[in-house]
Amino acid sequence: MKFGIIKERKNPPDRRVVFSPEKLSELVREYPEASVRVESSDIRIFSDDEYREQGIEVSAAMEGCDVLLGVKEVPVDALIPDKKYFFFSHTIKKQPYNQKLLQAILDKNITLYDHETIVDASNRRLIGFGRYAGIVGAYNAFRALGLKYELFTLPKAETLSDKEALIARLRKAIVPPVKIVLTGKGKVGMGAKEILDAMKIKEVSVADYLSKSYTHPVYCHIDVLDYNRRQDGSVKDNQDFYANPSEYESDFERFTKVSDMFIAGHFYGNGAPAILTREMLKSKDNKIKVVADISCDVGGPVACTLRASTIAEPLYGYHPSEDKEVDYRHPAAIVVMAVDNLPCELPKDASMGFGDMFLKNVIPAFFNGDKDGILKRAVITENGKLAPRFKYLEGYVEERVKEL
Repeated sequence: MKFGIIKERKNPPDRRVVFSPEKLSELVREYPEASVRVESSDIRIFSDDEYREQGIEVSAAMEGCDVLLGVKEVPVDALIPDKKYFFFSHTIKKQPYNQKLLQAILDKNITLYDHETIVDASNRRLIGFGRYAGIVGAYNAFRALGLKYELFTLPKAETLSDKEALIARLRKAIVPPVKIVLTGKGKVGMGAKEILDAMKIKEVSVADYLSKSYTHPVYCHIDVLDYNRRQDGSVKDNQDFYANPSEYESDFERFTKVSDMFIAGHFYGNGAPAILTREMLKSKDNKIKVVADISCDVGGPVACTLRASTIAEPLYGYHPSEDKEVDYRHPAAIVVMAVDNLPCELPKDASMGFGDMFLKNVIPAFFNGDKDGILKRAVITENGKLAPRFKYLEGYVEERVKEL
């Protein structure tokens, strides 16, 4: 079994990689029957020489590999027929911009595994970059605060080497006694929490957060039933919310009245109520002035997220009374950070963490007969057809065929 690490070809360039040199070397030690090759790249966070130093072959030719591992979508003209590929294809939600990609994958008899569809028997995702989105998103929240109010200046995360460098910069900043509300208990939310804890910002309970004043920064990490309530007034559990989201309404306004910053790390499911509405934002009682929307669902639960921002230009302003974008320095503006590819700003740490997860959760399946069903659940296309779990994409694919 020969694994190949492919060069990232999507623009803007992505410096992340599935395996660092050290982790790829570990793979070969653990599975002597495996061999590896790395496609030469001048943009990857790890240089070709770093792989060579680990005794790993670096080449421009990947045709001899059985399984090709990448991060972002592979351009259609770079796809090698009859291979197995792993990458984020962004097709499982019928994204229109990648219809052509999925059709080409079928036409070229490629077996596609999407990183997003690598799940356990309970349908929980096993790999991803969510933690690093949370880490960088929280850093960017403080960078936005400093720039908006000219309190301190933090460099862009992409110019720093790793998480520890981000933390070192944040600890030097003199943060006023702001109140920060954080949503999300998954990998994204917990990644953001890592930063808040590393800054020694005190976590307080919902009751204290809503009722008390502080002379130092504090944060409150809230779960779905803290910011949603049943419309009938009854109190149930999280599972009821996940099963019946349309029977709930937002209860987030109580946090807008006391919060200075909102770090959004939640997962937003279909049918769930909006969280931070336009009405809340334009209310005279609203105190939120910085929104770091790590989840970045444009047109979704956070009304001031009018669009995704970019690593190059991560901040914009939202004018609540006019419901429009303005310069973030505008006196009435709420500053919004809504970068949708945050882990790219921390490519070394993100790649190392991703490789850890991939080696632990995916690689064994190639050598144990896929006894846990990891590959079977993850495969989207095989033998020129959609896998049974993804038959719902047939119309999406056929629609594209008609257009062509």
